[in-house]
Amino acid sequence: MSSIPTTENLKREITPVSLALANINVMVGSGIFALPALVAEDLGATAILAYFTCAALVFLIALCFAELGSQTTISGGPYTYIEKAFGPYAGFLAGNIYLFGAMASDAALANALADTLQIFFPALRIELNRGIFHLIIFTSLAWLNISSVKNGIRFAMLSSFAKLIPLIILVCLAAPHVETHNLKWEVSPTLSNIGSASLLLFFAFMGFETSLINGGEIKNPSRTVPLGLFGGISIVLLLYLAIQTITQGTFGDLMTKEKAAPLTSVANLVMGKTGMWLILIVTAVSIVGSLSGEVLSMPRVMFASARDGLMPKALAKVHPKFSTPHIAIFVYAVIGFILSVSGGFKQLAIIASAAILLLYLGSVLASIKLRQKPIELHKKTFRMPGGITAPILATVGILWLLAQSSKQEIISVFISISLFSCIYFFIWLQKQKNKCR
Repeated sequence: MSSIPTTENLKREITPVSLALANINVMVGSGIFALPALVAEDLGATAILAYFTCAALVFLIALCFAELGSQTTISGGPYTYIEKAFGPYAGFLAGNIYLFGAMASDAALANALADTLQIFFPALRIELNRGIFHLIIFTSLAWLNISSVKNGIRFAMLSSFAKLIPLIILVCLAAPHVETHNLKWEVSPTLSNIGSASLLLFFAFMGFETSLINGGEIKNPSRTVPLGLFGGISIVLLLYLAIQTITQGTFGDLMTKEKAAPLTSVANLVMGKTGMWLILIVTAVSIVGSLSGEVLSMPRVMFASARDGLMPKALAKVHPKFSTPHIAIFVYAVIGFILSVSGGFKQLAIIASAAILLLYLGSVLASIKLRQKPIELHKKTFRMPGGITAPILATVGILWLLAQSSKQEIISVFISISLFSCIYFFIWLQKQKNKCR
């Protein structure tokens, strides 16, 4: 069956399998390689409770996204859901906060990649070489995703397998080294320590919504979205639980001493230096895969905003040959490159974390609002069971996690919201002036 262009002139190339792998590709990034020791620092073996806490919240949020995504046949993902439910102002805020957080995250990922590859290529310690490396990375990923959405999806699928297979092999080889006494609960779990660990851990699950931004390129959304979304999240959850178990079971209380790279230490233990180098390579592949997934999906937020008149119209152009939003992809890559060489991304990363939680909150509330609108009888869509129970529980969970944020994070997010609000109303005033002429 040939790909049928949508009303946005984009091709529907994304299937349930490719959507699930795209989710895995974005979610399993560089964080997983340091995550086990960081989560266990205050919780020890009871850290497993933080995983189940996060999993419960992620699945509740994913139910909302599955319903929204199955009803949406245009690009934009969370931006589109929020804009459709609450209007252009809310959509403008959502789109810009989302883009801002993603660009900062991508810049940090590019630097993490350079840091990892310094072991193989010491020349990357020189600032000029590092800048050239970032230029090559962003240029290559931009061209890959401009040339065809299918190319971007294929690369996402390839990098997903390239990171999953070695990690699964490591889990299998490390399993015999697990000592059951290292898995005994010696720390009493409380709402406080589970909450702070869950806030940290939740960031490892972030990104599951990214592939839904390509709404205008998903085949049969009513089937593909729920299957791809829950399939990807389930695989990532099982992988995370297995990794936490083998690292905790192998090192026990000594795991906090392996805080920098616990998986590398496990690989070194079970496979020697070969394993250590393998994990370093997998780390690099994971980062490149996550970056590619972001460059595949996030420019569609720019595209959707421009389509709705909230960004320059040029960003809504589609390449006549490749059927991709080439200008949006190019601009996104350019900004990502500039941020990657400018340094100082720690604060941006802090803002991004809290901002994404706010975006999830907006999307969950959008699922409640849009349920009030009747759906055509002929239109098959996914409907989450239990009515609005899942969105309400998800709202409570997100607010609970946000309450764990520091004052600095909250203040930074509200400063960003205020700045974007000023920009929106300036654009609105300009439009009103043009109408009066």
